[in-house]
Amino acid sequence: MLAGAGFVVFWSCGFIGARWGTEYTSAFDLLAWRYLVAGGLAAVVLTIRRPRVKRRDLVTQVVMALFTQCLYLGLIFLGIDHGVPAGITALIGSLQPILIATVAGSLLGERVTNRQWIGLVLGVAGVGLVVAGDLGAGQTEAWLFLLPLGGLLGLVVGTIVERRRKPTTGLLDALCLQSLVSGVFFVAAAASTSQLTVPSQVGFYGAVLWLVVLATGGGWGLYLVNLRLSGATRISSLLYLVPPTTMVFAFLLFDEVIGLLAAGGMLVCAVAVLLIRWRG
Repeated sequence: MLAGAGFVVFWSCGFIGARWGTEYTSAFDLLAWRYLVAGGLAAVVLTIRRPRVKRRDLVTQVVMALFTQCLYLGLIFLGIDHGVPAGITALIGSLQPILIATVAGSLLGERVTNRQWIGLVLGVAGVGLVVAGDLGAGQTEAWLFLLPLGGLLGLVVGTIVERRRKPTTGLLDALCLQSLVSGVFFVAAAASTSQLTVPSQVGFYGAVLWLVVLATGGGWGLYLVNLRLSGATRISSLLYLVPPTTMVFAFLLFDEVIGLLAAGGMLVCAVAVLLIRWRG
């Protein structure tokens, strides 16, 4: 329960950090700096620990990094940077449990009960209520919504890869390896597109620190922990709680008002997660 609650809180911090950081620079520049710091720390940890990683596990960690961090975060941050509302981005991301559940039985060997299916559908409805106020907002071009959708698919593929290959790498070592891969990817992406800069605003580096400590260390670390503690369907169900949690953070940090519709959606999401995660 603590691992699940912590995951929801820290994962939500990633959306807040993305909004905060992209006020100062581009998405790729922000991600490059985030993983320059995270990758540097990861290199120190790996140098001290000197873990023995099997070739199969190393390939698994590289593939997971490319899908669950490079593709997912790259497209999510890019969408937010180009004006996709945070609420709609969170709604698209919350569809992961449905996608995971549809393949869990055939690819992962995880049985999805009727009660869990009810919870999955209820969760989508709850998230829809939470972000209903955002659906008609803004003048975002339609094709931009493909960015968070593509990121969502990357997270789904990475989750399936981990559950099928079942790597034996320690959680700390796995997080460090993935951070190194992501660091190389985002620095190269930012440099090759002339987006790598050295911002002068102090707030930018505050956002980078926020993302490294809370989103990378807390969010991705607890994602791996929950993935191993429970099945992919259960860990994915926690994503239903991310949009309402993000709204609470946005209210506290950016003075965004939470309406009655959103409050009702939060309750529906809570019921959905209980249905999905309850083991009887």
